[in-house]
Amino acid sequence: MNTLSYVQPTTTSPWGVYLAQVDRVLPYLGELARWAETLKRPKRALIVDVPIEMDDGTVQHFEGYRVQHNLSRGPGKGGVRYHPQVNLEEVMALAAWMTVKNAALNLPYGGAKGGIRVDPKQLSLKELERLTRRYTSEIGIIIGPNQDIPAPDVNTNPQIMAWMMDTYSMNTGTTATGVVTGKPIHLGGSLGRVKATGRGVFVTGREAARRLHLDLNGARVAVQGFGNVGSAAAELFQQAGAKIVAIQDHSGTIIHPKGFDFAELMPYVQRHGGVQGFAQGEAADHEAFWDTDCEILIPAALEGQINVDRAGRIKARLVLEGANGPTHPDADDVLHERGILVVPDVICNAGGVTVSYFEWVQDFSSFFWTEDEINLRLDKIIVDALRRVWDTADHHHITLRTAAFTVACGRILAARQERGLYP
Repeated sequence: MNTLSYVQPTTTSPWGVYLAQVDRVLPYLGELARWAETLKRPKRALIVDVPIEMDDGTVQHFEGYRVQHNLSRGPGKGGVRYHPQVNLEEVMALAAWMTVKNAALNLPYGGAKGGIRVDPKQLSLKELERLTRRYTSEIGIIIGPNQDIPAPDVNTNPQIMAWMMDTYSMNTGTTATGVVTGKPIHLGGSLGRVKATGRGVFVTGREAARRLHLDLNGARVAVQGFGNVGSAAAELFQQAGAKIVAIQDHSGTIIHPKGFDFAELMPYVQRHGGVQGFAQGEAADHEAFWDTDCEILIPAALEGQINVDRAGRIKARLVLEGANGPTHPDADDVLHERGILVVPDVICNAGGVTVSYFEWVQDFSSFFWTEDEINLRLDKIIVDALRRVWDTADHHHITLRTAAFTVACGRILAARQERGLYP
């Protein structure tokens, strides 16, 4: 089959990593493998120019993207990230991982993703609003409550979702609360959404630890990335009796073998915007993080963090992928050979999209659930999905990642086959 002309993936670039993960699944797809090429090309990729007037009167242009990877099982679903390194290949891979994630959880969605190539910290609040509104208008031709539903991702938040929802609503002449998820509560947002991704990491970690006979009480946890996902997961692990012994974020790395006191740590991070300088921890070199003595490692930053070298140094028994695509395929093999269990991103961090699904359903029905109801439903969906993946892994003697892709790709390609080709 001919490859795509508009990206040149490498073995460690996001789309290259995704393609390698798909190739590992092909032997387990049976007759559905004839449709596998569907997985290797996005359905639709939109690149837009986002011009805005800056506060000083100049006009700047930013690159924006929205990629819909596969819509066989339902409308597109996936976040929007604002980051200076965003590019088409990364957004394609993130959209494809969303397709797999939604299918692995059996949510009625396809996969999509969006992004703007920008450092949002360099923009004022009004510039950020103008950027968001113009981007939303530009991608408005392919998003909608029944077409493609964006959500927060790296450097985006409920306020940005509120601007997106308002812009789309102004352009269509209706208040369309269901066009995005991760909104503020009083605009149709869902309780439990902010911490949902971190909760999913904790729930899958709890179940995996049970299978490994690893007691969470006293277990040492190292967390890379201390944003929405990493901090929420760390807090839940601490509440379960674990000790957070190392944290790395954009500001630096801190290590404290006795475990950080969250009552002091969280206010410090909110005040200073990062962990660097927190008195309780000892500052460490960036690479030293990967040598931390711990039982559980949570990469919850960006993709491509665990390479072969780092995989050979990790001391944890359990790796919980809070980020999307944090592990290179050859590093995956090293971890597997070393007997380190990896709970893959497409299950591990799926709590966010699960509660996004709840939010979308609540918006359509205009009937809202309590936070306890949401957390109970979230736990059940994730535990059931993980059990199905684990059974598949045991049956074929494969890793949890290949098993998750086997379950998901089977569902995606069955939908493709049953729908047939139009015309």
